[in-house]
Amino acid sequence: MLEALLIYLLAGAVAGLIGGLFGLGGGVVMVPVLLLVFTAQGVPEAVMMHMAVGSSLAVIVVTSLSSVRAHHQLGGVLWLVFLRLVGGIAVGAFLGAWVADHLSSGALQNVFAVFILAVAVKMAFSLNPRASGRMPGTPALSGVGGVIGGLSALVGIGGGTLTVPFLTWAGVTMRHAVGTSAACGLPIALAGAAGFMITGWGRPELPTLATGYVYWPAVAGLALASVFFAPLGARLAHRLPGELLRRLFAALLVLVALRLLIG
Repeated sequence: MLEALLIYLLAGAVAGLIGGLFGLGGGVVMVPVLLLVFTAQGVPEAVMMHMAVGSSLAVIVVTSLSSVRAHHQLGGVLWLVFLRLVGGIAVGAFLGAWVADHLSSGALQNVFAVFILAVAVKMAFSLNPRASGRMPGTPALSGVGGVIGGLSALVGIGGGTLTVPFLTWAGVTMRHAVGTSAACGLPIALAGAAGFMITGWGRPELPTLATGYVYWPAVAGLALASVFFAPLGARLAHRLPGELLRRLFAALLVLVALRLLIG
């Protein structure tokens, strides 16, 4: 058990450092790291991807709390916009977990691989939507929240790669888009992790110390280490050549995605 916890602490340090360095959180970094660790530990393939996604979402519950608090103190969260999104986000995230449970581990892995390929292309070419300057009405925002929550839970992310571009398109400043996106990450993670715990309940392939698809030793190690190493990554980001690093990391994401797709 001690050896496994040390592995998860190391994985959390890597995930936190890379996440802070490139402004990425959630599954984009943690799910591939967890897949490597679970493979080395002999976790059954039938539940491996679901455990990686569910555990990633549980980690985001912990890590997003400090992030939301920091953005709120700086006045970066548009709470009225958040309240108009949160209902759709919560429902979508739970449904995303339900959809994931009905996919095979291989199919879910392919969905994740395609998603990080899209993230890599966006990073490499700095693709951002042009601002429309117009925030949609509440019904439309609920629908958008459902899509963001569903896809985020399906791939184990906090939703920043989806929420920030949408909010900037709607005319929100980048500072408020990032802060509001951080707030949206908490209900995504809560509803998504709850969904993965419920849908995975009773699976005989799951290891001990797992609640459904959420594996608590992995959550503890990743959350503890990533909280400490993410700020270090953020500080390094201000000292290293950002454009070059972003393109190198985009290339790494492409390699990871291709490896997952090839199997």
